[in-house]
Amino acid sequence: MELTVLANPNEQAGLVELPWDLPLAEWPSWYLVALPRGISRHVVRFVRIERRVYAVKEVVDSFAVREYRLLRDLERLGVPSVTPVGVVSGRESPDGQPLDSILITRHLTWSLPYRAVFSGHLRPDTVDRLLDALVALLARLHLTGFAWNDCSLSNTLFRRDAGAFAAYLVDAETGELHNTLTDGQRRHDLDTAHLNIAGELLDLQAGSQLDDELDPIELAEQVPVRYGQLWGELTGTEEFHIGERWRIAQRISRLNALGFDVDEMRIVTDIGGATVRIQPKVVDAGHHSRRLMRLTGIDAEENQARRLLNDLDSFRVATDQQGEDEAVVAHQWLVQVYQPVVRGVPRELRGKLEPAEVFHEVLEHRWYLSQQDGEQVALDVAMRSYVDTVLAHKPDELAVLGSAVRPGQPVDADDLEATQPFRLPWDELDTS
Repeated sequence: MELTVLANPNEQAGLVELPWDLPLAEWPSWYLVALPRGISRHVVRFVRIERRVYAVKEVVDSFAVREYRLLRDLERLGVPSVTPVGVVSGRESPDGQPLDSILITRHLTWSLPYRAVFSGHLRPDTVDRLLDALVALLARLHLTGFAWNDCSLSNTLFRRDAGAFAAYLVDAETGELHNTLTDGQRRHDLDTAHLNIAGELLDLQAGSQLDDELDPIELAEQVPVRYGQLWGELTGTEEFHIGERWRIAQRISRLNALGFDVDEMRIVTDIGGATVRIQPKVVDAGHHSRRLMRLTGIDAEENQARRLLNDLDSFRVATDQQGEDEAVVAHQWLVQVYQPVVRGVPRELRGKLEPAEVFHEVLEHRWYLSQQDGEQVALDVAMRSYVDTVLAHKPDELAVLGSAVRPGQPVDADDLEATQPFRLPWDELDTS
């Protein structure tokens, strides 16, 4: 049988070196990277090739190719999901026995499976934010015509997003992509999510990983309710008197506040012209992220971007530049405010949180210090205090472990420590 590697040409060379003739469960430890991973029905491992980390999943060939194509489609549509890298098929053991194919995806930096998020004591409002992130992801998938068919916490990765969470699809094996979804298809996804999440939360409760105040069944029952509220805001029809046309701008503003842009809106008036009905037709997520990227080049989650943009707007007012070009002010803010903060993080602490989340937390810390002192605390003072009293005591969330190990070189467990195995956002800012 012929080994076939379907992958990005820039990444094929390193992939060929891996031990494809061995079942994934038997791969030697020196190929693997220690990372938290969720529950999966398949064997999943993390490997590092040069300065990149990949997730590899062993699965039947037809499923591997199908999921790879679906993930490529979701990437093209801009849906938060893991990045597909390739499929390795035609695998055989040394004695000629056929082996399942391998699906390769790029590891999502700074992400955590839900069990890692629940590994510490979580407040009830933190669990709410986790479920809100999953609901927002499901709505975004449905807007693109994607039926997940296996929505669950286990099939999702979470990244911190300015006190909230951003959710990413990590398993598209059962998914289907259509032009649009029927109400029945969406209901099926919601029923599946409700059942799966209830089971996962009950499992956490049985393992004493869920706060005693939280009821798993009640939490799971909130998912369809939250989804219905969000879906109604995103797609619902609104009717009002012709003299209340300001409500069109109000509806758009509400969607922007949720992080969505409206590319099209259906506006219909009755024959007498007395009433107007409006309904968003094309809704695209990432309103604040796109604006921040356009102005500063910073790639951030939606809530992080909203927080950074608010600080940018405050900087404009504080420096009396309301009439100045937005791009000019944004560059000044980037150089004078944002970069000094993220560069102020000691190198040994840069695996704790990603830069945009650090900046958000520094702003939060400055607010608390200012409340205590009764006056505005300087940002550099707040930064030093935050590093010493908060950041130094946080766990590493970069979660990429292991020194620069070459294939064939054993790994000593005592040598496993947080490193920078590939280019990070910090490196783009560090010119020292």
